[in-house]
Parts: sequence; C-alpha cells; structure tokens
Amino acid sequence: MPQLSLYIDEPTLKKIEVLAKIEKKSISKWVRLKLKKVIEKTWPDDYFALFGSVSEDQFLRPDDIDVKYGSPREKL
Repeated sequence: MPQLSLYIDEPTLKKIEVLAKIEKKSISKWVRLKLKKVIEKTWPDDYFALFGSVSEDQFLRPDDIDVKYGSPREKL
C-alpha cells in the first residue's frame, strides 16, 4: 500500500491521537478512513434502512391556522 507523509501542527496531532484512541484504531487507519469518507461521499450507516420507515398516512396537511394567531402586519 502506498504511503503518505503529512505535516501537521502539534495540537492537531494530539486531537487525532485522542480520536483514534476513542475509536480503537491506529492513527494511520483513522486518518485513512476519514479521508476516504470525504473523498467517496458514502451514505451514512443504515441510511437505506430508513426507506419505508415512514408511512404515507403520516404525511398529513395540518389544519389552517386562524389569522388571529398570525404576526401583526404593517398597514399599507
């Protein structure tokens, strides 16, 4: 696999180290996955599981709101 060298500041490296540790990944793997996600524009996990999760009867038009509840208008 090809290698890539990055030059980053110390505060950024510290943040990467913490985030990689939280996700239990090496720094190299963490950075590779993040870059891949940006480049490939993949769908979020479980995105396609959402299809069909909302039924048609849930899309109801709300009742009209009485005009007296509207914001005051400037008289022209």
